[in-house]
Amino acid sequence: MTKQLTDEDKNIRANEKAKKRKAARDKMLSNKTVEKGLLIVHTGKGKGKSTAAFGLVTRAIGNGMRVGVVQFVKGKWETGERHVLEKFPKQVKIRTMGEGFTWDTQDRARDITAAEAAWAASKKMIEASRGADPKYDMVLLDELNIVLRYDYLELAEIVDFFKKRPEKLHIIVTGRNAKSELIEIADLVTEMTQIKHPFREQNVKAQKGIEF
Repeated sequence: MTKQLTDEDKNIRANEKAKKRKAARDKMLSNKTVEKGLLIVHTGKGKGKSTAAFGLVTRAIGNGMRVGVVQFVKGKWETGERHVLEKFPKQVKIRTMGEGFTWDTQDRARDITAAEAAWAASKKMIEASRGADPKYDMVLLDELNIVLRYDYLELAEIVDFFKKRPEKLHIIVTGRNAKSELIEIADLVTEMTQIKHPFREQNVKAQKGIEF
């Protein structure tokens, strides 16, 4: 007959397991000694790619870091995160270069011109982060994956540029359908998976505080 464990027995077992987990984690962390700038990609069909990226931006601000943001698509949107970040002008520089999604403009040549201007601004921010006195510690390229998906920019040039990025600079790239070449050179890749979305299933429109 199996002995019924008391709460005290359960607590003792749980505490022993916790000690073993902590020892294993401490051993793992002792080997993590490299500190470097990361190339981070947020992609996938699920909601939250830019939201998660702006969460990292907020965390960076809280740690006294300087951040550059280039928005490749959402230039026309009045977003809540933009209003918040504009309250930290000494730490954050935001360039809203896009003119909306391509189905809004319906002008491919105009979209390409906007994408090229946004990429030029991105390169300027990244180059300003070299040397002993870098201007930025983190650069967010919001929706860069979208313009790469439509071939508005030369992928090979961007991949090569990222490979030569400043050693300590964190770069975040968002947008669905990330190119495999970009994923390959990234340090951290997260894919957002859509399970349910009210826009598709309940005809719920984009709402303040959720989508923008």
